[in-house]
Formats: sequence, C-alpha cells, structure tokens
Amino acid sequence: MTRTVFRTCTLCEATCGLRFEVEGDRILPVRPDPDDVFSKGYACPKGLAMGEVQHDPDRLRRPVRRGASGQFAPISWDEAFDLAATRLGEVRERYGPDAVAVYYGNPSVFDHGASLIMNSFIDAIGTRNRFSANSQDINPRLAASYYLYGASWSIPIPDVDRTQYFLCIGANPLVSNGSLLTAPNLRARIRAIRERGGRVIVVDPRRTETAREADEHVAIRPGGDAAFLLAMVRVLAERGRIERAQLLGTTRGWEEIEQRLKEFTPARAARFSGVEAETIERLALEFADAPSAVAYSRVGVCLNAFATLATYATDLLNLVTGRLGSEGGPLFTTPAIDVSQVARLADLDGHDRWRSRVRGLPEALGDLPSATLADEIETPGEGQVRAVVTFAGNPVLSTPNGRRLAAALEKLEFMLAIDLYVNETTRHADLILPPEWSLADDHMDVLFPLVSVRNVVRWSPPVVARGEDELADWQILLELTERLGGGPMGTPWLDRVLRLVRPLGLRWTPTGMAALLLRIGPYGDRFLPWSRGLNLKKLKAAPHGIDLGPLQPGFERRIFHPDRRIHLDPQPILAAMEELARQLDVEPRLEDLVLIGRREVRTNNSWMHNLPSLVSGRERCVLLVHPDDARRIGLQDGDTAVLESRVHRGEVPVRVSDEIRRGVVSLPHGWGHAESAPWQRVAGSHAGVSANDWTDEQAVESVVGQSILNGVPVRLLPSPRGKAS
Repeated sequence: MTRTVFRTCTLCEATCGLRFEVEGDRILPVRPDPDDVFSKGYACPKGLAMGEVQHDPDRLRRPVRRGASGQFAPISWDEAFDLAATRLGEVRERYGPDAVAVYYGNPSVFDHGASLIMNSFIDAIGTRNRFSANSQDINPRLAASYYLYGASWSIPIPDVDRTQYFLCIGANPLVSNGSLLTAPNLRARIRAIRERGGRVIVVDPRRTETAREADEHVAIRPGGDAAFLLAMVRVLAERGRIERAQLLGTTRGWEEIEQRLKEFTPARAARFSGVEAETIERLALEFADAPSAVAYSRVGVCLNAFATLATYATDLLNLVTGRLGSEGGPLFTTPAIDVSQVARLADLDGHDRWRSRVRGLPEALGDLPSATLADEIETPGEGQVRAVVTFAGNPVLSTPNGRRLAAALEKLEFMLAIDLYVNETTRHADLILPPEWSLADDHMDVLFPLVSVRNVVRWSPPVVARGEDELADWQILLELTERLGGGPMGTPWLDRVLRLVRPLGLRWTPTGMAALLLRIGPYGDRFLPWSRGLNLKKLKAAPHGIDLGPLQPGFERRIFHPDRRIHLDPQPILAAMEELARQLDVEPRLEDLVLIGRREVRTNNSWMHNLPSLVSGRERCVLLVHPDDARRIGLQDGDTAVLESRVHRGEVPVRVSDEIRRGVVSLPHGWGHAESAPWQRVAGSHAGVSANDWTDEQAVESVVGQSILNGVPVRLLPSPRGKAS
C-alpha cells in the first residue's frame, strides 16, 4: 500500500516542499509538492534525490570502530557511547577542556534537532576550540551584521519579489537556490523582475547561470568587491544622491566614513577591481534612480581578502540610498521561531571575544576560524588539541590546505565522528556514530525563516520508520552531552529540573523545544486557550505549511545596539578600509592567475557525490580557463594541466571557456574523493580533485580570520600527459 508524506527539503536553504510516495519502507521517486505554500511545486535535483540517501548501501547504519589496519568494524551503541565518553573525558581530565576541539559542518543547520542542542553539547565539553563551516562561508556576513546592527543574525534579506533593481554581487542564486536568501525557484523570481520592467545586474568573475538570466554581467576581478562598492557609495555622496537626513537620524559614524570614502575614487577602484570607472559611476546612479533597489552579496564576496568590508559595503550602499527597510529593498524577517533571540539571551552572540591559541585569530558567534585547526593540533603547549569531534562535516575537503589537516588528524589521541558516511575526514576517526537519515525523524524549520524572502512556517512528519538500531543525531548528541556532565538546555538549573521530571516520562526533545518557541513567538498563541495564534497542533494540521505574509518594511526592530542606531564606524571596519586604501593602486600583471571556486545545482558541498542521479553525465570537476590564458600557456580544451600554489601542486582536467574572466581559473568545491573510494563506491568512481588542496591556510581575511578561498594565487602549466583521460 502506498502512502503520501509531504515534507520540506533539508538539504539546502531553499527548503522546497517535497511529496514522498512510500511503499512499506521503500521511498518511490520524490516529486515537488505543488501545494507547498512557499515553493509552489518547485524543487531542484538535490531535493528529488533525498530518497537515494535513505537507501544508499554505503551509508553507515551502526557505530563502527577503526582498527589498527585502518578498517572499520561494527560495535554496539552501548560500547560506542562508553568508548566516546570515556576517551573524551580522559583527554579533558588530563589536558583541560580546550584539548578537545569540535567541528560541525553545514548539514547541522538544516536539522532542528542538531541546531537546538549543539551548543549544549559543546558547553558540556567546556571547550573554546569550536570550529564550523561558517568560517568557509558566512562569518564575514555575521560579523558585518554584528557591528552594524548589534546582532549577528540581523541579516537584511533582498525583497526580490518586489524590487525593480537587483544588484547581485558574488552570488549565483540560480544554483545555490539562495544563500542567506531562502527563496525557492529564484530563476522564476529573477525573470519576474525583468518582466515587470526591472533590471538585474550580476557582478562576478564568471558568467554564472544567474548572470545568463541578467540584463548585464560585470566581470569583476576576484577580491575587488569592496573597492567597487565603496566607489559606488563615493559617487553617490559626491553627486548629492544619498538620503542624508535619514542616514544621520538612524546611524552613527557617517561623517567618519564619508571622509574615508575620498580614497575610493572610481579610477582607483577600477584599477583594483577590473571594473571600468564609467561602469562604476553608471551603476551607482542607476541604483539610486531605480524606483526600488537592493544590493545583495554572498559566498564569492565572503571568501575573498576583504570579505567583511565588502559585506559591510553592500549594506552601506543600501543604507545611503534609503533602501534598507523599504519595500523592494533589503528587509528583515519576522520568523515564527526566532532562534537568534535565544542566542542573544544565552550570550552566544558576539565577535572577537577570544582568540585562537597559536595564531590569535578571532572567534565569530563562538567559532574560531577553521584555517587554524591544524595549527592547534600540531603545536605543543598548554591547550594543544589532542582530540577532535566532527559532526556532519568534512573539513579535509572544505577547509584550506586539507592535506595538512588530514595529516594532523592522524596525530590525535582520539577522534570521534558523528556522520552518515566514511569520508575523507571521518576515515581518520577512531569511532563513527552514524545517525539515522533525517527522513526518519520529524522536522521544523528553525533557522532559515530568519533569512527567508517570505515569512513562512512548516512542520514535516517522518517519511519512513526509524530502523531498529538507529538513533537521531540529536539523540546521539544528547546522550554524549549527559555523559559529559551537561544537559540539553545548557543551563544548570534548567537541566536539573529536566532530570527531576524524567521519571514522569517528560524528556527534552528538539520538537518540544521548537514548539515552545513557536508558542511564545510573534505569531504564537502564548498558551492562551482562546488565542487564534499558532501552536504545534495547528502547524501539524497544515501539511503544506502556513504562509505568514511578505516581509514588512522598517528595520528598527532588528537594531540591537544600546543607542538603537546603526553603527557605521566600528574599529575593525575602519582598519579594513585603511588596509584596502593602501592596496588600491596595485594592479596585477597580465600573466598572474588566481583560483576561485564555484558550485553546481547537482552537487551539495562534499557529501552527495555518492548518489548516482547527481553524478551522472559529463564530468563536473574541471578547471575553467579563459581562451586567452589557455593560448598563452599552451593548453587546449580537454588537456590535463598542472596547477600549483604555495601549498600544493597537482594535475587538473581543463575546460576552456569564455564564461570565466581572463586571469581567473575556477574549480568546483567539494570534490576529491579518491581516499574515501573504499567506503563510497559511487563517489570514488567520480573522485575529482579538492579545490582546497590549493588554498593556503596561512592566508586569512583581516577582520574575522576567514579562509581566503577565492582569489588564491596559482600558476598553470601544461602537463606532459596532455589530454585528460
């Protein structure tokens, strides 16, 4: 008998609604949910492949322990929990809590259970050596928001459904499905801007899929975004085109910034960014003249040498033109469940409150930059990392100079991984605890409504029954948390209360926690029986979700500085402006090459390459090279070339394409599966190379210590082997 289950996708930020048909414990082909209130029948290939993960024969289903030969053998959950808690406890007792480091990967933010208990687990260990995928992605955005608005999760969201002018910088939302912009089917949304007479401008070193849908593509030099944007603001200030009265009434520090903008002339910015001065001036005036407009920058900007400053400059352009808080501009969400408020109340929010032991790199939202994890393992002394816990992460492929990190992991006294697979990182673990695949548990969206283009809320039931010997990831984390002396709330008195009521059958669950936050949130019933507000029962009765309406104008509710003003002059931003001003007149030589990454709609970072439907077809892990650079170097399409940087030299297959800017080469992120081939057979047969083998862990952005993964200096040489096999 076939049953139908409606559920949101928990693989990417678009959170599309999906329709699952299930026979027994077998998932039939997955389809989009045409009645979903948000995605309205749209889904990308990743969402449609969710069932393949459930049935993947290479997915781990029982804990495994690594033997002396490097092979893994299954053990029971009781043995596994005893081993994990004992070994982590021993390291903590002998060397102190900072001797245990924790790295959690991107999938954790798509899981409400992991999201709501992760901090409590880390608090139970007591370590400040916590690392995450944020420092390969969003830390510059978080820091810019923290300094501007007083809270890291005060992130303005482009009102793409109502704007007349969309300036998209270093982002490819047609492939990412939105990044810090939860908006299913962005292709249709971007086309709608043009259909209603608006304009779409994409600024990117590559003519991306989004750029092909735009009115104009501006091929900027990697790392030139901050100079480009600050020059635009200078043009508007000089021409008297800024909303000065509003600016002075809602911000602090404009006079200081206006003085510093004098350094950023269009001519100087043009030399540095590769964008002509006339284009900078024209785009600035177009932006100011449009009936409504929004500037949006993302991963490409967040991974370069002036990432935080460029993100700040994006918001500055929106601010000086009066766009922030205006319909069609950048708006703030009103989520039904506001976990950012929980973070502030728990004192989790902040930047640069402590620094890493070896290189002195700053924390952001509690996490240290992953670029220094290998340093912390390899460098002797008090606080040296002796044990590592990874959760749903693959830092060997996602952090800079992954080969060095892989070697460092072998020096640990103990490594624990909580993961579905043996991958390039978890193969080094002494113990792997595999959670069930997420389709066996219910789900509530708790993070992405913070960055959604509409206010929506949804609950998803399990699609399949939990296996007899399977545990959810939050159950694994909760068991470890309690064995290490902590509790699910991370607050001693609350955790004591929970322990007291456990004999009554009351136990913490993430869905129970999310339901509580829903009821006390802006749309909640506040536990009033006569209220028409939301609660979990009402949410469960809406299988396709509840649409709470468009984002609302205004921004005052998301400003958390004590003076209730937007701060334009934080010291780290001023220092970054000075540093950039000193470099503006440096123009690269014609023969210099830099490496950037890219993503594709059929890949999801490093971990879905073991699904046949997502790796079929043409080879995707190829180096894009501009025809002029290929001729100069002596390469042809299909050749194998040698790519070298300060930290690595290796061969790559070449695809010659005029979609990439001259002087720039591009490798996709997340490949390099040769080492995990014995455990992931499909991924191993499509191994590719890891772009981060060439990135330099010593090169970090000045404000947040962010890994510089875009704009990596490289050399490209012909290989004696010639054509790729």
